[in-house]
Amino acid sequence: MTRLRIATRKSPLALWQTEHVAARLRQAHPGLAVELVPLSTRGDEILDRSLAAIGGKGLFLKELELAMQRFDADCAVHSLKDVPMELEPGFALGAILARHDPADAFVSPRFADLAALPPGARVGTSSLRRQAQLRALRPDLDLRDLRGNVNTRLAKLDAGEYDAIVLACAGLERLGLGARVRARLDAPDWLPAPAQGAIAIECRSDDPATRALCAALDDPATRTCVEAERAMNRALHGSCHVPVAALATLDGTRLRLQGLVGSAGDGRRVRAQAEGAADAPEALGQAVAQALLAQGARALLDAG
Repeated sequence: MTRLRIATRKSPLALWQTEHVAARLRQAHPGLAVELVPLSTRGDEILDRSLAAIGGKGLFLKELELAMQRFDADCAVHSLKDVPMELEPGFALGAILARHDPADAFVSPRFADLAALPPGARVGTSSLRRQAQLRALRPDLDLRDLRGNVNTRLAKLDAGEYDAIVLACAGLERLGLGARVRARLDAPDWLPAPAQGAIAIECRSDDPATRALCAALDDPATRTCVEAERAMNRALHGSCHVPVAALATLDGTRLRLQGLVGSAGDGRRVRAQAEGAADAPEALGQAVAQALLAQGARALLDAG
């Protein structure tokens, strides 16, 4: 195989991530010609409603998967946090790259961190997970929806529509905007989306040649961590309709997973954590999910 075509969304961050993957693939396979196939997705086009209202983050994948099914592309690059817990039949994750910073970022031109915001400050985010944690920590804030790509969101902040917004550290740093991070929202006080900060390559499961090329970029440590996080979310039947957060950390042969389920409406939340063998991430994810359910997570999930 001498040519590889990668489907990608057209947003600046998606293009950066796909160019990054393309460069890594060319480095790993000298002589391989890698081409980008930029596509527009419904998730990118519908910006006047929340993702939960229009069908979830899977909308960012559908057109890319259709391109692979039509053989217009061989694989697709995604932010793994946007990939549904269950892939459509016929697809597989050919590689999960080494994870970048998984934390969320507090971004504000005027205020140093979340605690510095005055009562009633306007904070922008359309993520139910972020809204739930903001409500838990600062119930006095005025939370407002915020959609669009990273640059669009920053422009709305700079225009004065919000006092602060919450974005992913990884996205800002990948776009050369790391200086906009005023404070990291980090564990244990704040948990990211499952698999946040990780880039994945999706392939057709019946395409061994493409899968072999992509496998060169797979990072086993990252895969172990995100498999635990995604297993927890899967066991909870979580999606972007529900505020679910998770972070796994690997220490040698031991894997630790922290999980959270919250309410975007009133800030109620339940938390759990557990540790297990690194070679059994699925079991660890299920164990933390069961611990969350035992604390009443189902009521929060059903309310979401």
